[in-house]
Amino acid sequence: MATPFIHRNLPRLLLQARESVMAYTRPRLREHALSDQQWRVLRVLGEHGVVETGRVAREAFILGPSLTGVLTRMERDGLIRRARDPLDQRRTVVEATDKGLQLVATLSQTIEAHYAWMENTLGKQKLAQLYELLDKVIELEQPCT
Repeated sequence: MATPFIHRNLPRLLLQARESVMAYTRPRLREHALSDQQWRVLRVLGEHGVVETGRVAREAFILGPSLTGVLTRMERDGLIRRARDPLDQRRTVVEATDKGLQLVATLSQTIEAHYAWMENTLGKQKLAQLYELLDKVIELEQPCT
């Protein structure tokens, strides 16, 4: 039976592309006993320094209840530290420890080397187009505010 679908399954293709990229990255994370979620948190902290937990959740795409467990394990492992926001005691901020920042530095070299390989393989212009198209899809699908 023919399906009524005309277009390819974009969410599945995006997930498949993510998994293809992560197939390279994930073993490097596991060498350092990091989960995908922990790496996303460290990447956010490595890019922004001290970050409020709500922003970590948004930028790392981790739901609040899950983030609490991720941060608890990361704090236990000495990768991050949490504190009350000095400007608003109701909020919690997170920052990477020296150990966490060292992991970011180490893994970023490996990940950047992979991105350089992708850029060489696809071409700088095509990779830039991919980033631009993904940014446009994300912007297009944002709810109107």
